[in-house]
Amino acid sequence: MPASHDAYAALRFRSFRWFIIALVAVTVATQLRGVVVAWQIYDATRDPLSLGLIGLAEAVPFIGTALYAGHVADRRNRRLVALAALLLVLGCAVALLALTLRRPPETAGDVAPFYAVIFVSGIARSFLMPARTALAAELVPRHVYANATAWRTSSWQLAAVAGPAIGGLLYAAFGPALVYALDVVLMVVAVLALAVVRAPERTPPRAVTGIRESLTSGLRFVLREPVILGAMTLDLVSVLFGGAVALLPVFASEILHAGPEGLGILRAAPAAGAVLTALWLAHRPPFERAGRAMLVNVALFGACMIGFALSRNFALSVALLVASGAVDTVSVVIRGTLLQVLTPDELLGRVAAVNAIFIGSSNEIGAFESGVAARLLGTVPSVVVGGMMTLLAVGVTAWKVPSLRELGAIRGRIAPVVQSAMPPSGASAGPE
Repeated sequence: MPASHDAYAALRFRSFRWFIIALVAVTVATQLRGVVVAWQIYDATRDPLSLGLIGLAEAVPFIGTALYAGHVADRRNRRLVALAALLLVLGCAVALLALTLRRPPETAGDVAPFYAVIFVSGIARSFLMPARTALAAELVPRHVYANATAWRTSSWQLAAVAGPAIGGLLYAAFGPALVYALDVVLMVVAVLALAVVRAPERTPPRAVTGIRESLTSGLRFVLREPVILGAMTLDLVSVLFGGAVALLPVFASEILHAGPEGLGILRAAPAAGAVLTALWLAHRPPFERAGRAMLVNVALFGACMIGFALSRNFALSVALLVASGAVDTVSVVIRGTLLQVLTPDELLGRVAAVNAIFIGSSNEIGAFESGVAARLLGTVPSVVVGGMMTLLAVGVTAWKVPSLRELGAIRGRIAPVVQSAMPPSGASAGPE
């Protein structure tokens, strides 16, 4: 590792540290909420499709408002937009607590109010994601974007480890109301921490085009940048078809027989691998062959999903989920750094909104797809087919987007790989 690499460069900025605190608090809260909602709804319905409908209930409003949310993030104070969105998410947390205290769902007819709250949270998240992504780029200089992305990813994943595990254990021991109460407390912490953040003064650009032109400019930019488009598409397919998170209640209950405590562990396992990888990435220089690293690790993610689907041993299943989180993080960090390095500041909110549609909403649409596929094919075959689709997506992307395959180091600018300059020996066969 070069001596000049500062592993803590991003953390030396005070507002970025407060940003990380807010990110951790809201992520733990979201993960707590996800475990309890999924288990409550599945326990009431015993239908894997109901788990897919959770994702659909959030994805539909998210996609419907995301482009406008990106426009708002570029035209308004990004911190204030993110704060307003967090306050709406806090309201959703309070609503879930109130619903559970009034009448926990016991049958399929009781879950409609929970879907309604999830729908509102999808709107809030569509404004939060582009505003928060663009705000993060304002808090550190451009030359430490890669380091900041690694720390954001590791912090998020650390929270994603703690959230499901705590949620599953507390749910099993005390019931859902206590978990929702903790969710509310953590959301208050997130709001207060983000309120402390101070970004440099920024004058939003004057509107020189109509709103329709503004809304589509982020999408046009992505379509003109083959490296960003290829990276987003690859992650879209892998998340849409390759994940098994939405079906974890089925695996925990009926295949691995692990109960809500086991569900918490399964939900936390991918993040456990991810946080270790993200911390490692923060302490090393950028990949010299970022494109190859991304493709190889997405392929490994698909293989892990296939192995998880076929496993009947709880420890092996957890290990495969840990590995899936580890390899997926490489792709997340590379894509996040690309987004911030290649996108002009005045477009960052709108491009982040497009990225959120590609990646953020694909988690929820993927959850719906998983539920439908599990209903039609069975739980295990649906995850196996999804993993195979991920492997196919890697092959097609490597073939169709050579600029991504040959992508070099991501620092202040993109450096292409020069094949003749590669070392003749000693190169790693895996990601660098």
